[in-house]
Amino acid sequence: MPRTWTDGVALLAVVLALGGCATNKEELLPHDNTTMLDIWNVETGGSGGGQAARQLLDARQSLRRPLTEADVQAAPGVQARYTRTAQNEIYRQFHRLPNPDLLMYVFPHLAGSDPVPVPGYTTVFPLYQRVQYALPGERTEDY
Repeated sequence: MPRTWTDGVALLAVVLALGGCATNKEELLPHDNTTMLDIWNVETGGSGGGQAARQLLDARQSLRRPLTEADVQAAPGVQARYTRTAQNEIYRQFHRLPNPDLLMYVFPHLAGSDPVPVPGYTTVFPLYQRVQYALPGERTEDY
């Protein structure tokens, strides 16, 4: 009977399984006195590091730059946009979205425990149950 390719795969699987069993756990996962804090410091540049630590230090230094004269001059204008004043208190940032009224005709019917005739009438109700608001800049139509 001719050998198929599955015999070769089965033989390879047996060889790999036996090779894995022959490995010593201490060789594969050596235990030393390194703690997680030591590993963290090495990887993030706390004590030692390498190129990754240098890049992290450079990024931190760019964030710690001193304010320039232009930054100092522009700060009041930037902060004023977030300050509440009488001018921006009356300006609505969140405009109401349209909530169209719907008309419904109620046909003549009998109502109540003693059937009382009710004539037909028209009633008005809003399309949405609650008032909906738009986020600033969300609508493009004129309010």
